Amino acid sequence: MAAIARTLSPPEIASHDATPAHANGSVLSSNSSPVNGNATGPITRDISSKYRHIAAVHSRARTSCLSRDAELTPSFLGFKNLMVIVLVVMNLRLVVENFMKYGVLICIRCHDYRRQDILLGIVLYLLVPCHLFVAYIIELAAAHQAKGALGRAKRHSEDPPDSAQAAKSFRTTWLTIAWAHGINATLSLLVTSLTVYNLIHHPLIGTISEVHAIIVWLKICSYAFTNRDLRHALLKADSASSIPELYSVCPYPRNITLSNLSYFWWAPTLVYQPVYPRTSTIHWPFIAKRLAEATSLSIFIWLASAQYAAPLLHNSVFKIASLDLPSILERLMKLSTISLVIWLAGFFAVFQSVLNALAEIMRFGDREFYTEWWNSPSVGTYWRTWNKPIYHFMKRHIYAPLVGRGWSSNAASAWVFVFSGVLHELLVGVPTHNILDVHDQDALLTYQSRSTAVSEMHHIVKILLRGLYPKVDEVSRFLKGAVLSNAGGRVNADALRSIMVLDSMAGVGTVMVVYPTDGGRAQITDDMLKMKLKERVGLEKE
Repeated sequence: MAAIARTLSPPEIASHDATPAHANGSVLSSNSSPVNGNATGPITRDISSKYRHIAAVHSRARTSCLSRDAELTPSFLGFKNLMVIVLVVMNLRLVVENFMKYGVLICIRCHDYRRQDILLGIVLYLLVPCHLFVAYIIELAAAHQAKGALGRAKRHSEDPPDSAQAAKSFRTTWLTIAWAHGINATLSLLVTSLTVYNLIHHPLIGTISEVHAIIVWLKICSYAFTNRDLRHALLKADSASSIPELYSVCPYPRNITLSNLSYFWWAPTLVYQPVYPRTSTIHWPFIAKRLAEATSLSIFIWLASAQYAAPLLHNSVFKIASLDLPSILERLMKLSTISLVIWLAGFFAVFQSVLNALAEIMRFGDREFYTEWWNSPSVGTYWRTWNKPIYHFMKRHIYAPLVGRGWSSNAASAWVFVFSGVLHELLVGVPTHNILDVHDQDALLTYQSRSTAVSEMHHIVKILLRGLYPKVDEVSRFLKGAVLSNAGGRVNADALRSIMVLDSMAGVGTVMVVYPTDGGRAQITDDMLKMKLKERVGLEKE
């Protein structure tokens, strides 16, 4: 009982003349000597340990950290991390669902790298130096003419700025050079586009060839425009002050050399300059890291496209054709997620990995290939920051000259937008054999692999017709629409007639002929197809 009494007894209070006390119950003391020979710290620690239930938790007025009246803005880094985790988990769930539903769709052997496509791609790449050499010859002739005109003016003591004859001669020369450059550059782009559209069937090889042709076309245009202004400044003494100081290291026409043009061909920029900022050394480990990033991201894009994006696209065809708005919205949201992931991976692979590796190899100093486009407050800011090489070309060679000629800012921006749209249409439409959504007759069928005999498709269509005729009404109940595919074959009048017969006899708007392929070799027989038709339709006889 004595022990209990000692436990329940109030604690001993220090003498009031020992230390001053605060209103909240804490005791201030500078004396750190032990009390009763037991305490090892100051008296404050000993006293506060006895008054744990009376601490003033609410000592002042405060607001919630998410309130508008909060003194400090809280950090939302944790929420951002949580959102990233949720996004990753959601997409992983979709990936698992995709594997459970479709299995493994990755097939390296199924890619149809035709020998013809590879050879044509190599030939188109090797043609580029030929067009660059032609551009060099044109500028070399123009530089020779400019030096001759300058020498004649000095001999005759003429003042080039006041000479109408010199100005007329310059305009005539520039028109000739402009036409020569235009024909050369356009011929390069035209030959590549026609070859890719008509002869190259693999989309990756076609895309690489078309991208290279467009880049070279833009570079030849920049090469011509820049040297035109440099030539004009050479002939007019009062224009020399407008030349950037950087160009004094290699003034015109000393920049008209094959080595200078070859460097511009490989430099990660679309605007020509006689001189670029250069780094002193090449860091090969940096290049290896960037190439490893590009390779890993390319494999990821391929896996995501083949395993996830392709099935979604195939399953969306019927939904869009049937105008089922809720299903269309659901498919668009699914496609938007994987499209955004693939786009981000492609952006990082190209603008961060490939261009930085190329810049390091070329010792190219200015590596601002993009800025913080993800913080863009408007669409215009986004377009100006996410792709700086294209932005610099458009501003330097299209927007600024148009504004200088009296165009309004909005009109010049609209023309830049139209020009960019044409380039994107070429970049996407030519490799996919689809310009402005206009298909030719040969492109009605999907180019999936090598061409097969048209008679095989006709035979399968006839089998399908023989099976459909007996029970047209029964077929119409489950066959609402499909896609005709013939593994890369061509459509002729007989095939189109078969489609029309099915449309009029079976009452369906679109006909489907399933024709699985494996690298161009059919893995299905007529007996297998008839058996499958019997199972689906319930036919008793052929």
